[in-house]
Amino acid sequence: MKATQVAARVQAQHPDVTWWCPQLPPSPREALDLVVQGTAHWPQRGVAVVGSSLGGFYARWYGLQQRCRTALLNPAVHPARDLARHIGEQTTWQNPEERFFFQPAYIAQLEQIEADIARLASLPAAENPALWALVAKGDEVLDWREMQAFCASGDIRLLEGGDHAISDFDQHIDTLFHFLNLHTG
Repeated sequence: MKATQVAARVQAQHPDVTWWCPQLPPSPREALDLVVQGTAHWPQRGVAVVGSSLGGFYARWYGLQQRCRTALLNPAVHPARDLARHIGEQTTWQNPEERFFFQPAYIAQLEQIEADIARLASLPAAENPALWALVAKGDEVLDWREMQAFCASGDIRLLEGGDHAISDFDQHIDTLFHFLNLHTG
């Protein structure tokens, strides 16, 4: 839902902006490789990344790796821990008819990515890119305090209540676009 809203707004108001939101594979390493390879030819100046939930975890890694502006929406913080109980056959969030197998090896991949994030985020503040986060205290999936700590180096919009999907995202999209330097008028 959020990606659809952002895509529609980019297309309507910023047709010169390249918008890319691929369906990521279940393997964390393959997902990050896809994103890095898919953006390798992009000019570094002006690149920004937005991610929600597990995509927020990936976006944090990408933003630190590429030193680009990063926006996180209820980002996963410890997905290796949280997803370990989901090893086996799963359905996709977008289409319950679509199935995939979440492999044990993915946990180790997520642990490595988490270690990379911790290492890169510990660099001096001048070396870290701009970070903005939207965190809902009412998230029924993730702990808002962990998300807040994960995003501590950035500008955090802490929402009272809310939910994991950020169902009222339309009320926050202007702030996101302002952070991304995509102003109208």
